[in-house]
Amino acid sequence: MSALLQTTGLEAGYGGVQVLWGVDLDVQENETVVLLGPNGAGKTTLLKCLMGLLPTRGGSIQFRGQDISRLPSRARVRLGLSYMSELAVFSDLTVDENIDLGALFVDRAIARRRRDELYALFPILLEKKRQAAGGLSGGQRKMLGVAKALAAEPKLLVMDEPSAGLSPLLVSTVIKSLAQCRSGGLSLLIAEQNVKFLELGDRVFTMEGGRIAFGGTPAAIQADDGLRRAYFGLGV
Repeated sequence: MSALLQTTGLEAGYGGVQVLWGVDLDVQENETVVLLGPNGAGKTTLLKCLMGLLPTRGGSIQFRGQDISRLPSRARVRLGLSYMSELAVFSDLTVDENIDLGALFVDRAIARRRRDELYALFPILLEKKRQAAGGLSGGQRKMLGVAKALAAEPKLLVMDEPSAGLSPLLVSTVIKSLAQCRSGGLSLLIAEQNVKFLELGDRVFTMEGGRIAFGGTPAAIQADDGLRRAYFGLGV
């Protein structure tokens, strides 16, 4: 069975600086993959390549059996890829407007139904739907970021550091919300430093220096002494 998403030998960078070096990564249908690594490891660069926000210098990106390496971002969204950046929302737009923007390429009738479903999933957003996103709390902005991305009706939601700026309690709230979203068959690719997100993961890849250093299950990463010390701060 072919992967939902697969990168092969992916290379990319900025100007004269190469950041990604032959990255091989895959996400299967109905799977959550956590991409774990420190700042500067290349996680955000990889996600930007997946979404067409940064051109690749080599290798390929396959999504739903199609080579999307040269497709514009809007075409990737229409195919079922959705992206939540670290900033997550447009601060000057209202909650309603952010969700509507997320559904830009979705049929209007489907978008209205989807918005109702998202407000049922995140009732706090319904209470604040006419409020500017910049006035929300950190946790509420992340929830809105998830809702905006889900409004596109994606097959795969790609997320960049959803824990950024959140307290441990709010991180747990976001994780619970994402676990609920998975029940509808959604696949997730989550780039993170926070190992708490391994609770969601079916598989995990670690990234160092623009390369994939490890790929396996969350249990396998905890069973490896070196990886456990590096990511969990635990002794042997």
